[in-house]
Amino acid sequence: MPTTNVGTLSEPQFNILTALAKTDAPLTQRALSEATGMSLGRVNTATRECEAAGYINDRAITNAGREALDPYRVTGAVIMAAGLSSRFAPISYERPKGTLKVRGEILVERQIRQLHEAGITNITLVVGYKKEYFFYLADKYGVDIVVNREYATRNNNGSLWLVKDRLDNTYVCSSDDYFTTNPFEPYVYKSYYSANYVEGPTDEWCIKTGPADRITGATVGGADAWVMLGHVYFDRNFSATFREILERVYDKPETVSKLWESIYLDHIKSFDMVIRRYPDGIIHEFDSVDELRSFDPLFMENVDSEVFDHIVATLGCQKSDIRDFYPLKQGITNLSCHFTVGDDEYVYRHPGIGTEKIVDRSAEFAGLRLAAELGIDDTFLTGDPAAGWKISRFVRDVRNLDVTRPEELKAAMEMDRALHSSGRVLDRSFDFVTEGLRYEGLLKAFGPIDVPGYFELRDKILRLKAFADTDGFEVVPSHNDFFPPNFLVDKDGKISLIDWEYAGMSDMAADFGTMTVCTAEMTRERADAALEYYLGHAPSEREARHFFAYEVFAGWCWYLWALVKEAEGDDVGEWLYIYYSHATRTLDSLLASYEAASASGAQAFKEGELA
Repeated sequence: MPTTNVGTLSEPQFNILTALAKTDAPLTQRALSEATGMSLGRVNTATRECEAAGYINDRAITNAGREALDPYRVTGAVIMAAGLSSRFAPISYERPKGTLKVRGEILVERQIRQLHEAGITNITLVVGYKKEYFFYLADKYGVDIVVNREYATRNNNGSLWLVKDRLDNTYVCSSDDYFTTNPFEPYVYKSYYSANYVEGPTDEWCIKTGPADRITGATVGGADAWVMLGHVYFDRNFSATFREILERVYDKPETVSKLWESIYLDHIKSFDMVIRRYPDGIIHEFDSVDELRSFDPLFMENVDSEVFDHIVATLGCQKSDIRDFYPLKQGITNLSCHFTVGDDEYVYRHPGIGTEKIVDRSAEFAGLRLAAELGIDDTFLTGDPAAGWKISRFVRDVRNLDVTRPEELKAAMEMDRALHSSGRVLDRSFDFVTEGLRYEGLLKAFGPIDVPGYFELRDKILRLKAFADTDGFEVVPSHNDFFPPNFLVDKDGKISLIDWEYAGMSDMAADFGTMTVCTAEMTRERADAALEYYLGHAPSEREARHFFAYEVFAGWCWYLWALVKEAEGDDVGEWLYIYYSHATRTLDSLLASYEAASASGAQAFKEGELA
């Protein structure tokens, strides 16, 4: 159990000495009372104690007094700026929140200057997302930059892990806080978490305290409570204990997703941290664009944002008309947020980092335009294939396609047939087996493929593909990500097919293969029904054989993809086996059927020649 402070002073003694050190001049006891917030009685007692110890002489601090304060001196600050700030969409798509200008000042710069004003110049800035936006601060303010490469996969405990050996008497701050008055001090008595009082219900972390304002716990959500808000101070004892605990738990799988605060709360009996209450209006954290705009009414007009420029140009509105932002989806391919203009709701899609390498945006937009023309997707408004952004209508009260409802499965397959029969040609081509072989090449980069039976399976797939290619079915414009999550069903039952990133020219059976393989509820009976809905009649033996061959190809392709992901260290869970099972369960029977049909055809041809 750590001691309650890093030095030997009582808190009243500390308050007296810091007040005298701050003014560097003699102060009356009444002036000390005003400066410290302590009663005259406590001031008198603490002053006498300090005089007796040689810390004060003639109402001024002595060298001995300064030495007594030295264990409480703040030695540095860590500013965390690695996160994605996903709740701050759409501006966070373009730049880190800490680099925004609020009331004429860059958020992180204002905080650095406030630290400097308190004499704290040993500042470490931990960066990750769009890290290059912060690099200039090293030259401008002399901060030390530390790069967190795990910012997207690990919570903020990863940032503190990188600087754990720098934790001492240390402020831990967030780059995007705004303090109306400077909260930083050159000396701090003990570790604390800053807090604001919230009236009514809140989703914030609500603090529980015990004697002497020691924090005893916190709950997510509550009402009429003091909530964790703003900066934190680690004293030397807190830092040492936290570092030891962090080293003990860091590699546990359950730690990856935890905030550092959660680790602290998990071991709270090992720490002595108090609450520091601040009046309303001192500490500001901005969880959304609308929240920031209410604090700085000129923010929207002054912000430099291509996102807002795109919205203004598309909808013919003013920046000030754009409201009600909140994130919808953030993943490897899309960053999407909701917004409103007037009474209308929209979605802004921003391309994810590196998606230009895996998504053909020109093909996507060609697919979007075709889908709009056919009435398959009436949500799309406009966008830029070169830049990757798009604006769509937001549909409220929607759900994904339910293939257990025959009428919905039928509507989806008829929609697919309308797409295929449109007669349009897209520039991009997509073939499951070609794509699977590409994944095979990626897999070989990790070493020889030693999965039992892999090459026997591969040879069978290639034989089946050779047969299927001779069936003579059309290559048509296809969605190529054709499964329930990409269908929106509104409250009136209207269905839209969205997300056209992988649109291209494919065998007409490819979308059926995707739906069959990637839909957990797609039993063989439903797959049979889906094929009949698509064709508009009961399939012939030839049609059924061809379309179910594409279930095999889709399964094999995504099985290879899953093997690559596993080789890269990702866990795809049950999907590895699901894809494998789709690739194998009918493979032999389909091959036998093709071989029998081929032999029968050859025999018929021979008999015809003899005749």
